[in-house]
Amino acid sequence: MSAPIVVGVDGSASALTAARWAAGEAARRRVPLVLVHACVLPAAGYPELVVTGPEVREAVERQGRQWLAEAEDAVRAVAPDVSVGTALVADRPAAALVDASREARQVVLGSRGLGGFSELLAGSVAVAVSAHGASPVVVVRDEFPADGPVVVGVDGSPTSEEAIAFAFEEASLRGAPLVAVIAWTDFLVDSAYHSRFTVDWSQVEQEELRVLAERLAGWQEKHPDVRVERRVIHDRPVRGLLGVAEGAQLLVVGSHGLGGFAGMLLGSTSQALVHHAPCPLAVVRPVEAGR
Repeated sequence: MSAPIVVGVDGSASALTAARWAAGEAARRRVPLVLVHACVLPAAGYPELVVTGPEVREAVERQGRQWLAEAEDAVRAVAPDVSVGTALVADRPAAALVDASREARQVVLGSRGLGGFSELLAGSVAVAVSAHGASPVVVVRDEFPADGPVVVGVDGSPTSEEAIAFAFEEASLRGAPLVAVIAWTDFLVDSAYHSRFTVDWSQVEQEELRVLAERLAGWQEKHPDVRVERRVIHDRPVRGLLGVAEGAQLLVVGSHGLGGFAGMLLGSTSQALVHHAPCPLAVVRPVEAGR
């Protein structure tokens, strides 16, 4: 029950935003927060024409400690009562955070850190940790709304069960409504053949609502305080979820669902949302796949 929330810190504005978001999360859950900065230190054989290897390593470590201190200040300004620890790790950032996720309640990181190209919507670390993290991974972009619903994407498969459980818990902790979304589409959508075929949408909607109700039933009983809106959208999952998530506090999805190849660690929908979600995104892996 005391597993910490881990935050990736790299000195970027995006990482500080993620740290502030995680501070609120830790305060709601009453758990400790651990700020992690990972860097690859130069080898002993670093060329010594201008500066020695030890001097470079000391400078890198000094900068890392400074960034951790800045993140700790940001966290304490938001949640002064949260227990905060820091860790400076000699490893590649994605590998360090994936390793930390094995003992974490969740891992939180900014969408794009230092060194990323300006046109990239999400950095390689965010994508890699979302794909390989053992715990839920939350990617925070820009500023985050303080109110609004929690939105969860449901695909009707058992693999989305962990995402539903996480979303209910978040909605309950935040006192927020939960919007459960299932997107239905067929191969004809956006195709030249769409006008030649008709689908009884009302019948499809009723069937999908039944599936949605079945997936949510047990969790609604466990969290009777959460007001739930069930919504079926006739659209592709990514586009549908992006629309519903506008103004949400949090969007929750599984790592991959129906139609995904068994070996895929991050499905196409989850990966697209890592880049484009308009609010903090939680990617939740099935227990058996993540641990």
